Amino acid sequence: MLVSPTIGQPIVGAAFMDTYLPKVEGRRVALCANHTSVLNGVHIVDTLLAKGVNIVKIFCPEHGFRGEAEAGAVIGSSTDAKTGLPIISLYGSNKKPQPEQIKDIDVFIFDIQDVGCRFYTYISTLTYVMEAAAECGKSVIVLDRPNPNGYFVDGPVLDTAFRSFVGMHPVPVVYGMTMGEYATMVNEEGWLANTIRCDLTVVPLANYTHATRYSLPVAPSPNLTTDAAIYLYPSLCLFEGTAISVGRGTSKPFQVFGHSELLAGDYYFQPVPIKGVSENPPQKGLLCRGLDLTEYAENHLDSVNSFRLDYLLFAFENFPNADADFFTSASFFDKLAGSDVLRKQILAHRSATEIRNSWQHDLFAFKRLRKQYLLYPDFE
Repeated sequence: MLVSPTIGQPIVGAAFMDTYLPKVEGRRVALCANHTSVLNGVHIVDTLLAKGVNIVKIFCPEHGFRGEAEAGAVIGSSTDAKTGLPIISLYGSNKKPQPEQIKDIDVFIFDIQDVGCRFYTYISTLTYVMEAAAECGKSVIVLDRPNPNGYFVDGPVLDTAFRSFVGMHPVPVVYGMTMGEYATMVNEEGWLANTIRCDLTVVPLANYTHATRYSLPVAPSPNLTTDAAIYLYPSLCLFEGTAISVGRGTSKPFQVFGHSELLAGDYYFQPVPIKGVSENPPQKGLLCRGLDLTEYAENHLDSVNSFRLDYLLFAFENFPNADADFFTSASFFDKLAGSDVLRKQILAHRSATEIRNSWQHDLFAFKRLRKQYLLYPDFE
């Protein structure tokens, strides 16, 4: 059972300005941020400008600077209407800052809320920022934030032969680290290109442990709008490589799953286009049958600290002609899973216990590695 700390609410790294403002004084700053980059209800860009920080440009990840773009949407570079600062998108064809884009800056400030899953692309953006900075002699300051899925570690570890933007490093689906801890691990383990090292500073959180249950004050992306969705996301995102809908185009994205041809389930939903959230959702307009996991997530996930396989196996076993039709994008599923092993195990009708046992060796090795880079008390 998770135990809430008695030391008060977590205080994000951005709040400790006495720590990092002296490091940017007289320097040209690129802010890597989005709509989650908020301190006391005010966007960090506004706060830093008011403090006299010389921000010359903004880099933003998937979903855009204001977080209005759905997953996978093409985002172009633009200008922030409030500040007039140029915004450079780090998604699509420009995932990594280019030398010409950072020649006029000295330091990155990185302040983005993560959700703690390997395939959530903000850690990939962080990696590319660190890599670009290291290659061009710039420094990076990470303002740390809590991880809402930081209270456990589980899932298959990525085989680097399947490296992609939705999984760059040999870590499990749920890695149980904050952005600051993860950045330190990537740097020290030599996981940047050519094992280059970044001039990295992490500004830690206060009042945080890995046993902390943290409710995000700002939705990190358009389809992760509730605590329930964020807690279910590690297990449900793998459906994105299958025929199954995860509720995009409904009021419960990543809280439900189903399909118009699924043969079991007591919940029905009908995906429809939602502007800026899910404009062409899977199973659009079709009545889908499946399961609603909202109540389970809200009331029971604090005692089930694991990556769940039973949803995938339930859907596969109850899908017509599943061997041929379930994995609509096998390559994408494999990237999400971190290898082709899980997909082949499901096709072979392996049990959840057999599948879980197959990744324990690699998971144990990662857990030992992870311990070296923790900045906060662990959950064990």
